[in-house]
Amino acid sequence: MKDRQVEVVPGTHAVARVAGAVIVVAHRGTSRLTGREPAAVAIESLAQLVCDAVDEYPHGPGALIAREATRWLMKTAEQISPGVPIDFGILSAADHGGVAIFLHGAITAVAAGDVVDYYRGSDAAFTVDRVAPTPRTAVALFVDDAKGRIPDIPGERGIGWLAEGFAHAGGAVLWSDEVREGVIKPPPTARVDHEPRQAHSRPISETPATSLMDAVTSATERPKPSAPDRPVPQAADRPAPGRTSPDRSTPAQPAIDHPAPDLNEAETRLSGTNPAPEPDPELQRRLESTARATVLTTRLMGFKCARAHPSDPRAAFCTVCGMPVDQTQALIEVVRPPLGMLVLDDGMTFLLAADAVMGRDPENSEAAQRGLIPLRIDDTSGGMSRAHAEVHLVNWDVQLIDRGSTNGTRTRLPGYRDWVRLTPHQPMILIPGTEAMIGNRVMRYEPAAPPPFG
Repeated sequence: MKDRQVEVVPGTHAVARVAGAVIVVAHRGTSRLTGREPAAVAIESLAQLVCDAVDEYPHGPGALIAREATRWLMKTAEQISPGVPIDFGILSAADHGGVAIFLHGAITAVAAGDVVDYYRGSDAAFTVDRVAPTPRTAVALFVDDAKGRIPDIPGERGIGWLAEGFAHAGGAVLWSDEVREGVIKPPPTARVDHEPRQAHSRPISETPATSLMDAVTSATERPKPSAPDRPVPQAADRPAPGRTSPDRSTPAQPAIDHPAPDLNEAETRLSGTNPAPEPDPELQRRLESTARATVLTTRLMGFKCARAHPSDPRAAFCTVCGMPVDQTQALIEVVRPPLGMLVLDDGMTFLLAADAVMGRDPENSEAAQRGLIPLRIDDTSGGMSRAHAEVHLVNWDVQLIDRGSTNGTRTRLPGYRDWVRLTPHQPMILIPGTEAMIGNRVMRYEPAAPPPFG
């Protein structure tokens, strides 16, 4: 990715190109972006994080960047912007090829190839951590506007080239070598469906956190219908659903004086060039309940560190930042922070902020209906159930429970060689470093805070 052209899109936010990675941080203030603004401080901090990760894994730092960025959110982001979330996205090289995408907040990544895939940070319960195949055309990062809209990828590659450093911009486009060398031309900015998709087709991303790529525009934002006395084009003059007009250069009929439509305000449909299928209302309801479930509202007795972070009273170091905690202070009621993360064998991370159900297709499970966050894990071995295991947060503990799966759930404590199969429906308390195997996938439980002494 270091030799590929990065073209910035005009805007008021912050963009950086460091060590081959691309970083975009949203600047939500009304004032001019200066070095003292939280967005500027955040992008410098994230740039250092990326450089450190690339130094450690120069050929595929994506998984490490995602892990460290999650910790950065827990430890540093609150210090930079107290009480105000920082929206940012990072594109980097994945370990085994492809593009590693990490998003937090109102940031959207667009992968444009034969089709256009959208990854929306605003749809995720916490973060989006994905690895996408390297697109044939471009991959872009954009900051969503107040209505959740993003710019289009330019129809043609420009001459701008951010080689290294920082810039004011609304986003960044990472062009493929094929486009730069003129082998292929950029496709339309929206996907053209040659056949209308069925209403029950799966969304572009099957992970629930990013499955709804575009929300249906509200009725008040839809274009108003044209006046009834205006002539209506005949059916023969309109392209078939899902197809483009054979001649885009044909001028409009003089008698028809329609205003140019705003594609960002258009209604979501099954056909045409809109890349999103008709949203499933039931899936939308579950996504909203999942987002609500991750709001930190559980209160229990604990300590606070010198930085006022809530912490497990049994731990000598802060659960959030890793600083030492005064064990002689009185217990107080605190809001429980996330209790760590699960790190999969491919580097993907799941922050544990609420109860969750894991499996190859947990979205429709009974546990998800009860409000547990569905964590979909890809597995082709055939040994993983649709809803294989659950993770429960009980007071300050993380419990792993096998749901009676056919092939079982196995765990291995740190320092041990043998795997132990869990008794179905019996919880096991995880300690940092514990590994779990479901199907053919292995994950490790890690604290969200960094090690206290590096």
